[in-house]
Amino acid sequence: MAEFTMELNDEQKEVRDWLHGFAADVIRPAAAEWDEREETPWPVIQEAAKVGIYSLDFYAQQYFDPTGLGIPMAMEELFWGDAGIALSVVGTGLAAVGVLANGTEEQIGTWIPQMYGDPNDVKVAAFCSSEPDAGSDVAAMRTRAVYDEAKDEWVINGTKTWATNGGIANVHVVVAVVDPELGSKGHASFIVPAGTPGLAQGQKFKKHGIRASHTAEVILDGVRVPGSCLLGGKEKLDERLARARERAKTGGERVKNAAMATFEASRPAVGAMAVGTARAAYEVALDYAKTREQFGRPIIDNQGVAFQLADMRTSIDAARLLVWRASWMAVNGRPFTAAEGSMSKLFASETAKKVTAQAIQILGGNGYTREYPVERMHRDAAIYTIFEGTSEVQRLVIARTLSGMPIR
Repeated sequence: MAEFTMELNDEQKEVRDWLHGFAADVIRPAAAEWDEREETPWPVIQEAAKVGIYSLDFYAQQYFDPTGLGIPMAMEELFWGDAGIALSVVGTGLAAVGVLANGTEEQIGTWIPQMYGDPNDVKVAAFCSSEPDAGSDVAAMRTRAVYDEAKDEWVINGTKTWATNGGIANVHVVVAVVDPELGSKGHASFIVPAGTPGLAQGQKFKKHGIRASHTAEVILDGVRVPGSCLLGGKEKLDERLARARERAKTGGERVKNAAMATFEASRPAVGAMAVGTARAAYEVALDYAKTREQFGRPIIDNQGVAFQLADMRTSIDAARLLVWRASWMAVNGRPFTAAEGSMSKLFASETAKKVTAQAIQILGGNGYTREYPVERMHRDAAIYTIFEGTSEVQRLVIARTLSGMPIR
């Protein structure tokens, strides 16, 4: 087990500087254009693939970093560049985590490479959990998967929404109900490859922020996938469902469903994304405050501005500490006895919203225009308190963990 440390080793510092350079030289110059176009920045994703950032190998190296700091460090630097483009670069990761968390070794080896493609033909993947009537309340999910034993196929019907890369993905990881009587415990995850009959993209959403990231509905109408596309396999699913039925009869402890397992593993990473956006806005505001003069002196000499910057930096550093702690705990098998993963996402998300708003205030009228990036950063930051569990849901998870109540 790696000891918890706030000091990056030489290899981590080298990776951090490499990522920072890519974010500064490739992502930032393209940010405003792709935000306006509201389209997937395929050229940037391809550049990331060419240098090795958009690849299974890179994320595996960061994911298995024994210190736990590889993924949050990478997320912070990329999202420092731009949240919308960075989400297009890392969005495949949520689907990959879904396969890593629930799939067999054979499924991991088969499907994760197909999620990324290669530098000459990049692909993306989508994790499909939310539905029009089931966002935070995963127990309300209606997408149904029924097993056709004669053909060893699963038949999936339903509509997914808010899916990053939904409809344009080469691989969709779809969470569906297999036993409605078990509520959220009766869910399973399935691989649905592109081109599968019955799979279609619904509406593409025009969003307030992260507009370079493709978000859409995914329609599943009589989709048939082989039994091998059930993540973890049917034997494992049957055993899990049997345990859940027995616990339901005896009133025993609740078990995690596939979607919740994926979100739990990814929440500190989302916190790191928020830290990156907050840090970017803070740096713009700090530079502006040092050079912008009013009444014959830089505005940072005014206590009202200086104190805001002090609070911004303090909150950013505190958020990073929470994210790194949760990431270290997850990698080293430490249980989240106080919902530390949710804590990290909650605090970092709220910090990003507040810091980006403060940055606009410090820049004044300039901050409200698109001539300066803080306006875009503020729009982007709003998503962190919403996706992969709203701030309200994070508080619910934390409160129920502390009280010993079941987490649904």
